[in-house]
Amino acid sequence: MVEEATKAIIVPESVLKKQKREEEWALAKKQEVDVQKKKSRYNRKLIFKKAQQYAKEYQEEEKLAISLRREAKLKGGFYVEPEAKLLFIIRIRGINAMHPNTRKILQLLRLRQIFNGVFLKVNKATLNMLHRVEPYVTFGYPNLKSVKELIYKRGYGKVNKQRIPLTDNSIIEQVLGKHGILCIEDLIHEIITVGPHFKEANNFLWPFQLSAPNGGLQKKRNHFVEGGDAGNRENFINELIRRMN
Repeated sequence: MVEEATKAIIVPESVLKKQKREEEWALAKKQEVDVQKKKSRYNRKLIFKKAQQYAKEYQEEEKLAISLRREAKLKGGFYVEPEAKLLFIIRIRGINAMHPNTRKILQLLRLRQIFNGVFLKVNKATLNMLHRVEPYVTFGYPNLKSVKELIYKRGYGKVNKQRIPLTDNSIIEQVLGKHGILCIEDLIHEIITVGPHFKEANNFLWPFQLSAPNGGLQKKRNHFVEGGDAGNRENFINELIRRMN
């Protein structure tokens, strides 16, 4: 009877190996979860500090600009705004009767559909390209509010060639972490200041798919200075972004 009970208790070696393997996996997973929790806690504190630092920086810049304007006014002069470093381009026309070179430039600018929008750095090459496609696009100098609203509301990232909504900072860290861009505030700061990793940050952002403007467009075929919509509208681009976002 005792011999029969002993025989019944014997566990096959394969089952023991499986139990040991599962225990090791559970332990490894628990350690990984603990490490991830510690990392996320550290990142939260770091992101909060960075957000405070950026807010302070933007506030100081605004105060400086206001004081310089007041000083210029008191002296009877004019305050010349610093030259813009960032452009936002919106495509406003389709492909009818379009020259192949113009179509190619719009593809290079990632403006493949009507009401697509992208950020660009202001330089000679960019301005030459925009000059060629001016009748098909409108562009200007976005402010901090416009950049924030676009990225928060319509921001999508390119992850493994897929369009992923920016719902979590980990998505940004996964692609841009090696450049020191860990969260959405880092991304906004890199875009608005046209920082050293602007190219990587801008390529990560999927072209913005905007709505048709509230109240419609005036006249697509005419330049903005002629009462139309095409071409450079400088700071008035912010008003158009509000209507399209």
